[in-house]
Amino acid sequence: MRTRKVTVLFLSLTGLLFVTWIAAGQQTRRIDDQALRNAGKTGEEWLTYGLTPGETRYSPLKQIDTSNVSRLGLAWSYDVGPGGGNQEGTPLFWNGSLYGITNWSVVFAVDARTGKERWRWDPEVNQTAVRPKICCGVVNRGIATYQGKIIAPVIDGRLEALDAETGKPVWETRVAFPQDSYTITMAPRIAKGKVIIGVSGSEFPVRGFFAAYDANTGQLAWRFYTIPGDPSKPFENPALKKAAETWSGQWWKLGGGGTVWDGMAYDPEADLIYVGTGNGGPWPEELRQSKGKDNLFVCSILAVKPDTGELKWYYQPVPGDSWDYDSVQGFILTDLMINGRQRKVIMQANKDGFYYVLDRITGAFISAQPFAQVTWARGIDPETGRPVVNPEAHYDQNKETITLAPSPNGAHNWSPMSFNPSTGLVYIPTTTDGNRTFSLDRFRLQAGRTKYRNYPPRRWPNPRNDIATHTSFSPGDWTSAIPRTTLHACRLGSCHTKGTLAHPRRRSRWRRDGHDGR
Repeated sequence: MRTRKVTVLFLSLTGLLFVTWIAAGQQTRRIDDQALRNAGKTGEEWLTYGLTPGETRYSPLKQIDTSNVSRLGLAWSYDVGPGGGNQEGTPLFWNGSLYGITNWSVVFAVDARTGKERWRWDPEVNQTAVRPKICCGVVNRGIATYQGKIIAPVIDGRLEALDAETGKPVWETRVAFPQDSYTITMAPRIAKGKVIIGVSGSEFPVRGFFAAYDANTGQLAWRFYTIPGDPSKPFENPALKKAAETWSGQWWKLGGGGTVWDGMAYDPEADLIYVGTGNGGPWPEELRQSKGKDNLFVCSILAVKPDTGELKWYYQPVPGDSWDYDSVQGFILTDLMINGRQRKVIMQANKDGFYYVLDRITGAFISAQPFAQVTWARGIDPETGRPVVNPEAHYDQNKETITLAPSPNGAHNWSPMSFNPSTGLVYIPTTTDGNRTFSLDRFRLQAGRTKYRNYPPRRWPNPRNDIATHTSFSPGDWTSAIPRTTLHACRLGSCHTKGTLAHPRRRSRWRRDGHDGR
């Protein structure tokens, strides 16, 4: 395969962050829990994956607006490396440096003023051995910073803490092993001195989990499995014992899926970590011997305590997943006035085409409306919060071939959305009318080897029918969706500034269609 260098161009937002940092006096400060709690309020730095604790990606910077944006030009460029996968990482800005991660988990620090590399760290992943174990793309979505360290996930299952000034390793711990078909692609989050990280791999026979590690030592604090294990053995916690009632057959021999490969947020006031889980494995439910079962906690949103990992509540957008509708898309935490009542909410533009609003304290369902074409379900029951699934969508039970929307790539995938609290608008990278033809292929499962493929390319009626738009709408009054920018293949993210500018982040031009980047 031909190797290509990937060049990152740094324009408006980087320049604004740097200018603001200069104006603030170039003071170096250690990033602790209080700093992360206030992240994004001034626009001086970008300290977390979603900029703010609520993952809003909204910046108060306003120097650049519609009156002067046309005068922007290239400041400098930096070759992040030889490529080999999508550039999906969100860089951090602290102490005059940009910190980023690229393919094969190479981490780098760049002087924000000049673009000069300050340091570079290569985890030297055994690419030959690990590549066959990667379910969905050679990607990393981000890093974290805490107490003078850069916390970096390595795609082969390691978690590394690097000195932010030198790039030298401080500690290393093992989250999972690639020989077990696990990888790590998500950006870690920090909560009360702990690094929270999850694993990828639900297209293989794996059992999903996320875990917490001491940010200063790398020591494991707790682990939460999203799928119950062998019922002949003690369950790890009471939540899994109850979840086992929603499964049948010998699901534990198939793994079950439910990996945690993207969406996560921490509310320091509620003291809750919110985690999205992936598809059931294998899918559809017929292959899991779980017809009519919910299969907790696949395709779910979980709220857990950062100190112990105790589950406080859950909500499952797609019970008994048969369509690869992971619920790992990014969250937005904010407060909204709904029906005359101020609500603390968590919002998600789900892969399944519905935009969900939940009470983030209790997990109570508030509302869900489609933001793209949806045919797998007729809607969401306003009383129960459960989808009203079209009977025809159960292709595995009907033994039929059917075209459904959205496709497994999703109406919204990993690409970050943003929320402007001033306008009340959410900006979502959206595939508005994607679909795919589903049918059931039976196969012999081989643990650690078989990769689920229930939608072979030859059955796609229109492999380029996923046309993406940048969509904005108000979650409070459900006004009509307004297309903003027509793009290809739903591979963007967005952030928003007080200067009323939305900044899409374009995908690599050489990305292969059909990969969702888990």
